[in-house]
Amino acid sequence: MIMTSVAADSSERPFAFPDPKTSDPRDRRTQRVFEVIPGGLAWTVIIGMFLGSWLAPIEAAVFVIVYDIYWIFLTMYVAFFSSISFRSLRRGMRINWWERLARVRDTEGYMKELSDRRRLLGRMLREEKLSFRERRIVRRERRELARHSRELAEIAARKESVPDYQEIIHAVLLPTAGEGADIIEPALQSIADSNFPKSQIVILLATEEREPEQTRIPKVDYLREKFGHVFRDFIVTVHEVADGEMKCKASNATYAAKKLQAYLDDRDISYDRVIFSNFDCDSVVHPEYFSALTYHYVIEPDRLRRAYQPIPMYDNNIWDTNAFVRVTMIGSSFWHMYQGTRREMVTFSSHSEPFDTLVRVGFWPVNMISEDSIIYWKAFAYFHGDYRVQAIPLPISLDATLADTYWKTIVNSYKQKRRWAYGIEGFPVTMRAIWPDRKTPFFRKLRVGFEMLEGHLSWAVAPLILSFLGWLPLFFGGSVFNESVLAHNLPVVTKTLMTISMGGLIVFVSLSFLMLPPRPKRYGKFRHGLMFAQWILAPFFALLGALPAIDSQTRIMTKHYFGEFWVTEKVRKK
Repeated sequence: MIMTSVAADSSERPFAFPDPKTSDPRDRRTQRVFEVIPGGLAWTVIIGMFLGSWLAPIEAAVFVIVYDIYWIFLTMYVAFFSSISFRSLRRGMRINWWERLARVRDTEGYMKELSDRRRLLGRMLREEKLSFRERRIVRRERRELARHSRELAEIAARKESVPDYQEIIHAVLLPTAGEGADIIEPALQSIADSNFPKSQIVILLATEEREPEQTRIPKVDYLREKFGHVFRDFIVTVHEVADGEMKCKASNATYAAKKLQAYLDDRDISYDRVIFSNFDCDSVVHPEYFSALTYHYVIEPDRLRRAYQPIPMYDNNIWDTNAFVRVTMIGSSFWHMYQGTRREMVTFSSHSEPFDTLVRVGFWPVNMISEDSIIYWKAFAYFHGDYRVQAIPLPISLDATLADTYWKTIVNSYKQKRRWAYGIEGFPVTMRAIWPDRKTPFFRKLRVGFEMLEGHLSWAVAPLILSFLGWLPLFFGGSVFNESVLAHNLPVVTKTLMTISMGGLIVFVSLSFLMLPPRPKRYGKFRHGLMFAQWILAPFFALLGALPAIDSQTRIMTKHYFGEFWVTEKVRKK
C-alpha cells in the first residue's frame, strides 16, 4: 500500500469549490466583479491608447517605449528558458526511464552500478582514441550518471520506502465527442507501444451519448476489438449530459472518472495507487512516458500534491497544415516548453494527476469550458496553495488544426485559440476560492492573481501595442507633439527595440527546425523552404492571435458566455 502524504485536516475537511453559475446574490456579485476585470483591463489599455495619444501624447509615447523594452526582456527571457527546456527535453528523451524505475528501490546496488559505469567511461576517455563526437557523447553520459547518482543519494537519505512500481495503475482517459477511429487509434497504439507493463494500464474511452450511434458504436467496436485485449481493462463510458451540466469535456471527464471510481471500489484498489491521465483523444505519448511518470510519482514524498505534465507538441500533422497554423502552433509549443521550466507551471491539455487527489477535490467542474487548468486550481485551493506541477521532460504529440479547406483551417484555428483563451473563466472562481482562505499565504494569492491577469492581458494587447497602437501618438498627438524630439525619435527607438527583439525570434526559428518530425515522403525538400519562409509573417500572425483573447475576455465581461465546449475538427491526410 502506498502511504499518502496529505495531512489529515486536508483529507477530512469538506471541500466546495465556488460555482461559476452561483445563484447566491452576494457570491454572484463577487463573481461578476472578477469576470469584468480581465476584459476591462484589456479594453482599458486599447481605448486608453487612443485617448492617451490624443490627450497626453508624451505620456502615451513613453508608455509605448517602456512597454517595448519590457517586451524585449520578456521575449529574450522566454527564448532563453525555451532553449533550456529544449535541452532538458532532449536529455529526457535519452534517459532509460524504465531502467530507473525498475531499479529505484535498490538505491545502494544501483548507485554502485552507476559508479562502475562512470569509471568505465572515464577509462574510455583516457585510454581509447575517440572522435570529438564520441568524446562529447561519453562526457554527456558521465554527467548524466553523476546527476542520477546524486538523485538516488537524496532518495536514500530520506529513509522513506519508495512504493513498488508494480502496485501502480495508470488510468488513461481518451474523451471523444465525434472524432473518428483514425484519430483515436494512433493514441491507443502509442500507449500500447510504451515500455510500461500494459497489465497496469486501464483505458477509459469516454464517448458522448449525443454522438449518433451509427458512428459511435462502430468506432467503439473497432477500437475495443483491436486494443481490448492489450491492456488491463478497456472501459467504455457513454456520457449523457445531466441537468446543471454543460456539453463540455469537463463533464465527460467527471462522468468517466466516477465510473472508474466505482470500478476501483469493486476491486478494492486504493486510489493512491492510481495515476489518472486526462489526454486529448489525439495524444500520442512518448514510449517512455508512463515509465517516467511512474518514476517521478514514486520518488516524490508529496506525490498527492503534484500534477504531472509532459510537454505538448503540436506536431502530429505539422507538415500538412498551413503556415498560419504552423507558426501559431509552434509558438504554443515554445510557450509550453518555457512553462515547463517554471515552478508556477499550470496543467494544460494532456496531463496526469493522482486519482486520490481528484477524488478529494471532487473531479472537474461540470459547468465550465476549461477543464485542463481548472482542475489544477481546484487542487491548489484544496491544498491551500501547496500544490504544483511536476514537469515530465518528454513530449506528447498532438494534432495541429487542420480542416478540409485552407480557410476552414484558419477559422477552426481561431475558434480553438478562442477556447484556450476562454481559460480566463477560471480567474473568478479561483479568486473566490483562495482569497477568503487564511491558510493560503497572502503573497501566494497575490502572485497567482497577477500572473493569471498578466498572461491573458499580454495575450490580448501586446501584439496590438507592438504593431499598431504604439504608433497612435504620431497620428493623434497634434502638431505640438509631432515637432517634439520624442516624436522624431519614437519611430527610431521603436524600430531599434523591435530589431533587438528579433534575436528571440531567431532562437525560436532555429529550435523549430530541430523540433520538426521527419518530413513525410509525400512532400519534397521544397517544403523545408516554406517552413523557413513562413516565419516572415510571424508578426502578422501574432497580431491575429490577439483577437481570440479579446473575444473571450469580452464575452465573459459582457455575460455572453459559451454554452458548450467547441470540439476542434480533426482531419488526417492519408
